Amino acid sequence: MTTPPRQLPYAPTPYSYLPNPALTATISLDEEVKLSTTAAQRDLYDSLAEIYSIIITLDGLEKAYIRDSVPESEYTELCGRLLNQYKSILKDDTVSREFVDLDSFKSKWDIECPRATERLRVNLPATIAEPSATHSGPSNNTPQSRLSATGSQILLATENFITFLDALRLHMFSKDSLHPLLSEVIQSVNQVTTTDFENRGKIISWLIRLNGMKATEELGEEEARQLTFDLEGAYAGFKATLN
Repeated sequence: MTTPPRQLPYAPTPYSYLPNPALTATISLDEEVKLSTTAAQRDLYDSLAEIYSIIITLDGLEKAYIRDSVPESEYTELCGRLLNQYKSILKDDTVSREFVDLDSFKSKWDIECPRATERLRVNLPATIAEPSATHSGPSNNTPQSRLSATGSQILLATENFITFLDALRLHMFSKDSLHPLLSEVIQSVNQVTTTDFENRGKIISWLIRLNGMKATEELGEEEARQLTFDLEGAYAGFKATLN
């Protein structure tokens, strides 16, 4: 009688396997693994962790604001603080190089946070960027939508418009020169009126555009001319709301 052939196992059995000393682990499995070996690396990872935390927190804050779970004043303060912290951390060149940009960072760490992404893109709290959409009260198409602004608030908004336009005439075209001034314009304007006046949207559009630039990056001559034209139109629209 013929003996059937011996059935081989599905996977080879390593009876003759001998461990390679070169591949043997040289550390104890109980030893703590450190992400950084220098103080500079530790500071970098701490900063990136802070950015991650800010993005997650900001997204949660935006959701709470949409659900009306947080008062407008509290939202504005917290959102502004988070945005400032985000910008401050990224001023470090080492952190900025590792961060690359927001989309790259989100992809690397597998996060979405669409509401935080939009807020970081605009770089303004929703109560400032879109006051007419969040302010309760009469229709924004009526004169009553103007807040009970004081003379000093109106004067401040007017001065901020003039200061920004003067900066353009003096050829101050860099982001770090224009963005803070334009932010002051929209914030002071919102203290005066919630009316969606002519060319108000241009202010927000230019804020977003400037926010996407590097700090030392400058507008070209044609861009600066267009910005001047748009802000002069916004200034005229703002003054029309005061009549």
